[in-house]
Amino acid sequence: MKIEVKDVCKSFHKKQVLDNVNYTFISGNIYGLSGINGIGKSVLLKIICGLYKPSSGCVLYDGVKINQDLVIKSNVRALIDTPYFFPELTGFENLKVLSKITNKINDDDINKALDIVNLTREKDKLYGDYSLGMKQKLGIAQVIMENPEVIILDEPFNGIDSESILKIEEYLKEMKKNNKIIIITSHIANSLEKLCDTIYKMG
Repeated sequence: MKIEVKDVCKSFHKKQVLDNVNYTFISGNIYGLSGINGIGKSVLLKIICGLYKPSSGCVLYDGVKINQDLVIKSNVRALIDTPYFFPELTGFENLKVLSKITNKINDDDINKALDIVNLTREKDKLYGDYSLGMKQKLGIAQVIMENPEVIILDEPFNGIDSESILKIEEYLKEMKKNNKIIIITSHIANSLEKLCDTIYKMG
């Protein structure tokens, strides 16, 4: 698969956030987007996964515009901004509810995702009692549990312990070998260098 961001511009209330952005993402690679907070990284990710429409330009998945193809969108999973889950449900129950939207996976797949992010011991705790790091882990588990073709993670390691970060990074490297496209953002360029094959600097 190839994702092409072509001449993308985005404005909000006459304020330009993205100006003529051109990037290419190819299967079997991990990409980083670096830049200071507020430079437009999250906005670009939302355009890539079809949540926002660009003011001009387009995003192509193997030559097809994402906003025209629901099959493409079904193969893209993203963690952007703070994840929201039901506070009165456990971590596992939240993922179970979300899995029923597509009915692609079973309980074993959910448990595997929870293990990858080091959340197995806390899966039966109420989400409302989760720490910041645990909430972030559950958001990553939601992204990966259905084995999507494109994985998009916006500042994914905020609040997560170093042991869990290493485990998640190893998983992402395995997904790279399985020909996935992985896009990660960080405002700290050094945090991307050891993991990413290509880093695009914004701004």
